[in-house]
Amino acid sequence: MISDKICPQHLERKAILYVRQSSAHQVLHNRESSALQYAMRDRLTTLGWSEIEVIDDDLGRSAAGGVQRAGFERMVAQVCLGKVGAVAAREVSRFARNSRDWQQLIEMCRVVDTVLVDQETVYAPRHGNDRLLLGLKGSLNEYELDLLRQRSLAARYEKARRGELVVGAPVGFVKAGDRYEKDPDRRVQEAISLVFDKVLELGSARQALLWFLEHNLDLPVKGKDGETAWRRPNYATIHRMIENPIYGGTYAYGKTAVAAGYDGTGVKVKIRRKARSDWLALMPNAHEGYVSWDKAEAIRKMVSSNVPTSRHHGAPKHGDALLAGLLRCRRCGRKLTLRYSGAKHHIPRYSCTRGWMDNGEPRCIAFGGLRVDDAIEGALLTIVGPGAIAAAVAAEKEASQRRDQVREALRRDLEAARYAADRAFRQYDAADPANRLVTGELEARWNKALARVAEVEAKIAAHDAATVPSTVDPASFATLAADLKSVWTTPTTDARLKKRIVRTVIHEVIADIDTDAAEIVLLIHWVGGVHTEIRLPRRRRGQRTSTSADVIAAVRQLVLIANDDLIAGILNRNGLVTGYGNRWTRERVTSLRSYHGIAVYKPADDGIEPWLNLNNAARLLQVAPKTLRVAAEAGEIEALHPLPDGPWIFSRAVLSTAPARAITERARQNPRHPAGSHPDQQSLFSSMT
Repeated sequence: MISDKICPQHLERKAILYVRQSSAHQVLHNRESSALQYAMRDRLTTLGWSEIEVIDDDLGRSAAGGVQRAGFERMVAQVCLGKVGAVAAREVSRFARNSRDWQQLIEMCRVVDTVLVDQETVYAPRHGNDRLLLGLKGSLNEYELDLLRQRSLAARYEKARRGELVVGAPVGFVKAGDRYEKDPDRRVQEAISLVFDKVLELGSARQALLWFLEHNLDLPVKGKDGETAWRRPNYATIHRMIENPIYGGTYAYGKTAVAAGYDGTGVKVKIRRKARSDWLALMPNAHEGYVSWDKAEAIRKMVSSNVPTSRHHGAPKHGDALLAGLLRCRRCGRKLTLRYSGAKHHIPRYSCTRGWMDNGEPRCIAFGGLRVDDAIEGALLTIVGPGAIAAAVAAEKEASQRRDQVREALRRDLEAARYAADRAFRQYDAADPANRLVTGELEARWNKALARVAEVEAKIAAHDAATVPSTVDPASFATLAADLKSVWTTPTTDARLKKRIVRTVIHEVIADIDTDAAEIVLLIHWVGGVHTEIRLPRRRRGQRTSTSADVIAAVRQLVLIANDDLIAGILNRNGLVTGYGNRWTRERVTSLRSYHGIAVYKPADDGIEPWLNLNNAARLLQVAPKTLRVAAEAGEIEALHPLPDGPWIFSRAVLSTAPARAITERARQNPRHPAGSHPDQQSLFSSMT
């Protein structure tokens, strides 16, 4: 029966049949729904239309308004041109399930007098009752979609709260019903475990990445088809593993939120991470993980603290400054910045300049870092010293039990490559030799697999050749632990390792300057909650690289008997160096004397020197040098001895005093050394010469 709403002007124009399903799954599996929608063509024919166009461009696209629908837009465009007498769908909800598209279609149909047709009735938008009915149906369609979504999400969230909603498994895990299980591939398991071990050992995700790249090791990733592939690692691969709680044996859901927005090109969906307190579910020990939950959290917090922000210290760098990222200004609360100065850019200096740089505020404090680092270093070694022996024993045990991680990874790669080569050979061997189209391709795959085996074997051989066997005596661990200061100050000790030790026991150091006392005030906040205050005198410029006061005092005494060339040799023989750590030369001694106003050595014009060395003084007293030295060491005669491995210096005036004559007289009366003949004693024999 033809409706009275259909007029001749409607039949003169063509009719459009709109076919749509919301998802690709419905297109593949709900075939009956598609058949019913295409059957609407017969209804249009019955109603009197001869020209019917079917628009099915939007199969698998939702009408909720989140995606663009090319078919719907083409239909609306033709309606606007007045070329369409009717638009039809199995149910009018197929046209749109959002008010924007629905009202646009209804308004355009009202303007150009186009009717809407479904399986039940014909709607004329120019009729008030039909327009009211279409408006209600549009609102109901939109509400129905929201209601279905809410029901689905409620069921989904409830299942997630029980820890039973397993959507997808990251690399290293497989879905086993409503829970996660480890990937049965041991190569995958050990590679992921190695990632966590290296991040914990090196203290940074980036350093772990560089370690994997240095040794040319691949890491597993999940492909779009769900298969595991091995690729060259990048930072995102390692960071995702660290941030994902699943590797710590924890079930988590609701970590992200989706926010849809519109721009000139259409709908844009943005995914943002939510705070952990806003997650829908977080259930530790829900399944077997690659590390414990506590260890996974410790690694995650360590990597998070590597970001140099106000709350975090930042990752340890290669610089020598021990307190980078740990110092905070007591006056303004900002973190102190670090810069290096000096000819070799190795002298640290801490300063609070953020307020001046950002807001134009006055500068707070600034001081040199060498003395401060030395003070913190001394306090630290005092604290960790008692546990050094136990730590050394544990390190010795770990070093003896640790396997070569790189070689183990390469061995697993070799085993996988040999399996792939064997599988390729079996496929090639099972093929018909006469079918060259097949055997040619299988042979190429076999050769490629063999090349991969040879490549991994070459890597193992190169690694074995480059690996030097350890020659460290295990007993030396305890010896080094007893002298922790030497281990700490040796140039080969990694600066990043020392900084990690410092950050393990020190939470923060509050710094200030006491102007009146000319002191640097440091308040150490130890991790255990104890606070220690250290006061250091402010160092003048160049004071650290100045020559030691003991050396200057020794030079003042040595110039009494020696020239600059001889003084340089004496200083070097005693192992003394300049303020910059250099050996002494005649020029450097001359420069030192000139700077400190020390007179140069000048021999006496009459040959009577006011100051004598040990040999000359002994010759003047007519005693053995050893006799005079023993007397000087015993304090029986006044003498100068500026350096342990240096000359004795005697004043000529002292050698003429009573103590000096007593030494001479005692030496002559010593029975172990007979006295010489008296000058008046005559000989019984006449001279033969």
